[in-house]
Amino acid sequence: MKKNMHTIDRLLRILIAAAIVILYLTHVIGGTLATVLLIVSIIFIATSFAGFCPLYTVFRINTAGKHKPEQATGKN
Repeated sequence: MKKNMHTIDRLLRILIAAAIVILYLTHVIGGTLATVLLIVSIIFIATSFAGFCPLYTVFRINTAGKHKPEQATGKN
């Protein structure tokens, strides 16, 4: 798997997942909504640690950026 997520993207996903868990633990959300959001938060955490999002591949999104080629220094 080639990484397709930038560090900021990964951090945002972790923060969103943490917010969902906090909302669940403080009983702000419940029922079916809580279950769906907790599943989404698990997916967010998993994709953040892997650095790869399968949906990004489908939609041809890559937030990881491109690697800069090494520049010649001019020294021989």
